[in-house]
Amino acid sequence: MANLLIAVRNLARNRRRALTALTTVAVGVIALVLADGFIQWVFWGMREGTIQSQLGHIQIMRPGYLNAGAANPYAYILPENSPQRSAIESMPGVKLVAPKLAVTGLISHGETTVAFVAEGVDPKKQKEAELSQAVRIVEGHNLTDAAAKEVVLGRGLARNLDVRPGDTVALLATASGGGINAAEMKVAGVFISPNQAYDDSALYLPIGLAQSLLRVNGAHVWLVLLNDTDRTDDFLAQFRTRFPASADKLEFVPWYQQADFYNKTVALFTQQMNVLRLIIGFIIVLSISNMLVMNVLERTGEIGTLLAIGFKRKKILQLFAIEGLLLGLIGASLGLIIGYGLAELISAIGIPMPPPPGMEEGYTGRIRITPNVMVTAFLIAFITTALAGLYPAWKASRLPIINALRHNI
Repeated sequence: MANLLIAVRNLARNRRRALTALTTVAVGVIALVLADGFIQWVFWGMREGTIQSQLGHIQIMRPGYLNAGAANPYAYILPENSPQRSAIESMPGVKLVAPKLAVTGLISHGETTVAFVAEGVDPKKQKEAELSQAVRIVEGHNLTDAAAKEVVLGRGLARNLDVRPGDTVALLATASGGGINAAEMKVAGVFISPNQAYDDSALYLPIGLAQSLLRVNGAHVWLVLLNDTDRTDDFLAQFRTRFPASADKLEFVPWYQQADFYNKTVALFTQQMNVLRLIIGFIIVLSISNMLVMNVLERTGEIGTLLAIGFKRKKILQLFAIEGLLLGLIGASLGLIIGYGLAELISAIGIPMPPPPGMEEGYTGRIRITPNVMVTAFLIAFITTALAGLYPAWKASRLPIINALRHNI
């Protein structure tokens, strides 16, 4: 306790220098909190957008569907009614299990014919909207009736066909028997998703109409939506244990295995954030080291007197090291408080962002403060400050007594 009081008094002797050092540490922490918080918000938004754009937390399919399903999609159909699906949907923590049937073919309107990729969904499910929160209807309305011959088109696809809600389009697809099947449907609405390239060729239609078009009963995939994204791996392990692939002929695939763009973005931004942490840590080390070295030079005579009256060099080392620890503790704490307040203020106002690559519309950014963001910023500032104080502390403890005493003359 006595060493702590001495260190506080020593820092207070040159308040301007101490305040400069504290400001440096605090500003570094604020920068880390705001930058890392924004990156975490981007990660969170991309993650939830990926999950809620008809991908789900876990996809259930026949083994081999991802590798060979495009060549022979009819060999991997899941049954319409299954006890496994009912059992999964009844598990606590599972919000819904929704079937999805993939359809590919040609879509025509007037003289224009283009290729499409479609997903047959169940519009009767009230919770289906929760699985498509990232898909926003911008014209018309979403699918509401399972029996209605309606489709919703991606905005890019609607633009290529020059259609609007209320127009009629013709779908042409290869049925399970090898023949060609066609159907006329009304455009109910136009949507946009987080992926502009997907919107250029995608459409949704009721799963019953998709089954009729392909002449199949069932779905390619069951999409599982959970109450908590962080528990994806827990439920994945439970599903694989309860329904082994060899016995139940089911494969469970987590969302992140099919989110290639998300994974690469996280890897890129994480590397950039690590570089920023390194730069801020380096600035803190230089600033604190410079301040403490100046303290040593100014107090050389005082150090010599302490050594002359019997203070051990280890004691001198401790005194200067504690000063560095105090600067780190106080500066990092102030930075966290100010950084958290600024993050809440910025999030309340919003950060207008331009459209990112692959999207047509901008968005409003936020700062997402998590315990990990706060702890990481604090530890970087505190540890670098403590390390920065080691060399000046060692230098002070190794001063020759006679040379140090001469500064008193």
